Amino acid sequence: MLDLERIESYMSRVSMSERTTFRPAGSRLKTGVDLGTAYIVLVVVDEENNPVACEKQAADVLRDGVVVDYAGAQRIVRDLKKRLEERLGTELANCAIAMPAGTESSARTHQYVAEGAGFEVTNILDEPSAANSIYRIDNGVVVDIGGGTTGLAVIKEGAVVDIYDEPTGGIHLTLVLAGNYHISVAEAEAIKMDYSRHREILPVISPVIEKMATIVTRHIDREETETIYLCGGTCCLSGIEDIFEKVARIPVVRPRDPFLVTPAGIAVNCKI
Repeated sequence: MLDLERIESYMSRVSMSERTTFRPAGSRLKTGVDLGTAYIVLVVVDEENNPVACEKQAADVLRDGVVVDYAGAQRIVRDLKKRLEERLGTELANCAIAMPAGTESSARTHQYVAEGAGFEVTNILDEPSAANSIYRIDNGVVVDIGGGTTGLAVIKEGAVVDIYDEPTGGIHLTLVLAGNYHISVAEAEAIKMDYSRHREILPVISPVIEKMATIVTRHIDREETETIYLCGGTCCLSGIEDIFEKVARIPVVRPRDPFLVTPAGIAVNCKI
């Protein structure tokens, strides 16, 4: 079972590292570069995997895990790297990257983006597995819902035995909101990110969330799956875990801050 207290404490420090630069243990630093559909995030941890610093920027350079604006992605990663290096007073040399499950064919492009920004890529993994580096579950399913995709990793006895991914994510919720309220996509995205309006919009976007839950249940064995563990930016939506649990008929766990779980897990997996 997930040690939720440990996760909440760790992720609280990751979130704080956006504003506070923590003193690292040792001199070697590890960076996770997360190229997302809605955001690009860089997380830095120390030799003991303690969070040190984090920077993020909204971006529109990927579609369903595939880089569609190479120059834009590289520029943002370079800028975030520079900001972190100025905060830390040292160069960041090594990084890990992660791909949505099932999009491994695009790994080379992601690697070129990171290398073009000045990193040496020392590890490449899938996003749900990266998230489980933070969760550390032995049995269950980790579901990472980002801006463009719903990915999952089936974990048995601490090992990833299957990974799946389908192109349904937060952007689809935004499009539904834009159509329902007759507003722009940018305005709909702002509403989706306003926690005070989550209860209002949940009935509107519930069918899409139910589709995400159906994607997950289609790939798992309900008899063998103990718990579903959510992460990813879209899982910041209040009430998403209740809809998943209703559809899957399996216990669902969502930490308070699921957005940075995967980027932090990517950083943990950086080899130095």
